[in-house]
Amino acid sequence: MTMNPTTPSPETLASYIDHTALKPDTARDDIVRLCEEARQHRFATVCVNPYWVRTAAELLSGSGVGITTVIGFPLGATSTFAKTAEARDAIAAGATEIDMVLNVGALKSRLYDEVRQDVARVAEACKGAAVLKVILETGLLTDEEKVKACELCVAAGADFVKTSTGFGPGGATAADIALMRRTVGPRLGVKASGGVRDAQTARAMIAAGATRIGASASVAIVSGGTGDGY
Repeated sequence: MTMNPTTPSPETLASYIDHTALKPDTARDDIVRLCEEARQHRFATVCVNPYWVRTAAELLSGSGVGITTVIGFPLGATSTFAKTAEARDAIAAGATEIDMVLNVGALKSRLYDEVRQDVARVAEACKGAAVLKVILETGLLTDEEKVKACELCVAAGADFVKTSTGFGPGGATAADIALMRRTVGPRLGVKASGGVRDAQTARAMIAAGATRIGASASVAIVSGGTGDGY
């Protein structure tokens, strides 16, 4: 996974962003607008709830914009069987990237083999079909737990580690991104999500080691403004 030694231009910045709409009241018109914006600005992917994957895939067919969806969201406390089934179903519907939530309670219980197996089973479901990002929900973890979670994700075959769901406490910080990057080294991507609402913050995350940004304020970020939301 390549690092990012230079500060991206506004045009390049868009290629780091998963343009996100995950609120429970997101309607079809919102998904249409999200996809239109993603096509216009050439964002890396749109990130939508599983129900909307097929719609987004149809709207973005041939655009080069990927389709991210969330699995075990937002708590990470569903069974491994359920997460795996969700991932397979989403891939069949057109998802190209899967953002699954780590089992935070199991991590805090030091059930490390169970956490690793949970990620590994979803990684197996994604192999050859979709990129797997694992959401740590860093606002709930100590630094020691963040490091351990990253190590388990590496061992389990994940492609990325990600900071937050946007529905938990806190969000992405440059310090957490730097810690995650130090832990995974160049092997995995690191996604900063939760509270990234302007270009300055996005660039700070990239400078700290992020290779992807998750945001609902994506248009504001690439337009030099400040947005609201995830």
